[in-house]
Amino acid sequence: MALVAGPRALFDKVWDAHVVVQREDGQNLLWIDRHFLHEGSFHAFDKLKGRGAEVARPDLTFGIEDHYVPTRVRDLAKIDPAIRDMIERLRGNASRHHLKLFGLDDPGQGIVHVVGPEQGLTLPGLTIVCGDSHTATHGAFGALAFGIGASEVAHVLMTQTLWQKRPKRMRINVDGKLAPGIVAKDIALSIIAAIGADGAAGHAMEYAGSSVRALSMEGRLTLCNLSIEAGGRCGMVAPDETTIAYLRGRPFAPQGADFDRAAADWLALASDADAVFDKEVSLDGSGIAPIVTWGTSPEDALPITMAVPDPDKAGDPGRAAHIRDAIDYMGLKPGQKLTDIRVDRIFIGSCTNSRIEDMRAAAAVLAGRKAQVPGLVSPGSAQVKRQAEEEGLDRIFTAAGLEWVDSGCSMCVGMNGDLVAPGERCASTTNRNFRGRQGPGSRTHLMSPAMAAAAAVTGHLTDMRPLLKGRN
Repeated sequence: MALVAGPRALFDKVWDAHVVVQREDGQNLLWIDRHFLHEGSFHAFDKLKGRGAEVARPDLTFGIEDHYVPTRVRDLAKIDPAIRDMIERLRGNASRHHLKLFGLDDPGQGIVHVVGPEQGLTLPGLTIVCGDSHTATHGAFGALAFGIGASEVAHVLMTQTLWQKRPKRMRINVDGKLAPGIVAKDIALSIIAAIGADGAAGHAMEYAGSSVRALSMEGRLTLCNLSIEAGGRCGMVAPDETTIAYLRGRPFAPQGADFDRAAADWLALASDADAVFDKEVSLDGSGIAPIVTWGTSPEDALPITMAVPDPDKAGDPGRAAHIRDAIDYMGLKPGQKLTDIRVDRIFIGSCTNSRIEDMRAAAAVLAGRKAQVPGLVSPGSAQVKRQAEEEGLDRIFTAAGLEWVDSGCSMCVGMNGDLVAPGERCASTTNRNFRGRQGPGSRTHLMSPAMAAAAAVTGHLTDMRPLLKGRN
């Protein structure tokens, strides 16, 4: 059902292919190809039980234990009873409805937005939903992926469909050769700083341009992950040969001749050359520097070479008030150099930056050096953990004095025992720096894995480029 006439964007092609019916009020009923669940999904299963309903398509529904799971202890008898109850309820529901579950004892377990791609469950052209806002991550493959609420989770479980209003289309063009050490996290934070935390509100975002094409799939996943922090409904990158190479041989991806046929279809998803977008933004990738956040919103981001802004110099009264409140909460001073901000700990992990590429980037800075502050490194999946250990990255982290733990959402969201103490400042590779995000009273500075590693080595926010000189 082609709902958009004329040239179509990547988003249009995927959306239109999944519309079951369109109501007069403009709402579209979408078919959902993949539904991911985590421990917090028990509310939706309770709704099913209350109605005596079954899961419509258990073969398209996958459970992952990741949000609340502890990263230091895997024995359920030794963990918080409330968390144990949620894990056991997910296991019970998965068994009752015959769902594939990536549990703590599964070699494929990990953070849902890491597991989906590495297992080949995330494929170009699919619709993917999960009760987590950062489901946008999967759009890196040219999938239409977005987070949904508890009642919507129940609706998908019972019908494998979802009512949605079609968002507008926005293209972010990033062109130019990235400087050495500059990664997707720097691009994403630069975009958010440029357009604001609500700059993409109501839009499906497509990332394009030579800088984006040069990114690995891990980098594209990071980029799409942070679409939510720009206010976007979802983020997408058109499939190309990098996408195809990543997916070939993945457990749940098509195999053999089926894969080759699918790959041809995937490559055809790219936006038509004359596709029109409701909004377009362009950035010079060659001018992007290492970025850190200083405030309490992802848009409070600046190059590490700059200083904390002065609210008295802000042109807009609303922005001035935000700056004033943010630096008060963060314990900073106007005009203070970002490199003078001391940290109490660091965290490397989360669905934003916990893949093998991220582990390698952090290890490149830490190798042969000692951390001046404590820190936690949580790989994004059991598979990433195994690979990192095979490469000896875990030994680099522990030799530096950091903790190497199991996979899970960990210190990103502060609801699983991995917390930043009140008043403490954390250099973090996560996606949100809201007040108390990593624990009550915690202060979070967002950055790339290499930048977090540099903060560990020096004890303060640091430009990682000098620390990488002469290293791969």
